[in-house]
Amino acid sequence: MTVREDAIRRPDGSDGIYGVVDKPTYALIIPRDGDRLHLVEQYRYPVGRRRWEFPAGTAPDRAEVDPAELAVRELLEETGLVAGRMDMIGELEVAPGMSSQRGLVFLATELTPGPAQREHTEQDMRAGWFSTAEFESMIKNGEIADAQSVAAYTLLRLHDGE
Repeated sequence: MTVREDAIRRPDGSDGIYGVVDKPTYALIIPRDGDRLHLVEQYRYPVGRRRWEFPAGTAPDRAEVDPAELAVRELLEETGLVAGRMDMIGELEVAPGMSSQRGLVFLATELTPGPAQREHTEQDMRAGWFSTAEFESMIKNGEIADAQSVAAYTLLRLHDGE
């Protein structure tokens, strides 16, 4: 990521500074098998807690990678799952008031399990299946507080026509 400050001119003509965090586009994957969702849990240093969330990530070294290819790679890397079907269901902007980063959300189905191929920084990661009722309960009680995962779940519900 890079952090920059841009000199700006507001609509009223006054000058200002805008801080921007630039990060590459990420893929977030919702692995679903019937009523079950597959999540990963890892320690998130900025909030000082372990957090459950959907698998997601960016390409290493800010490489430009097709988001659909990135989704396949991240799913396999973090969960060991291979999707027979991967559909893009939406797009998210992480924090448009301070960051240029956006994410593409994919629904992964027709899943085949296998061994995870985690990066060194993901060695403490755990994974598990949860029913949608458990997932919603985890949101309500704060076990899932990752804004991207909650927003992606909304996209899933809209995709399903609920």
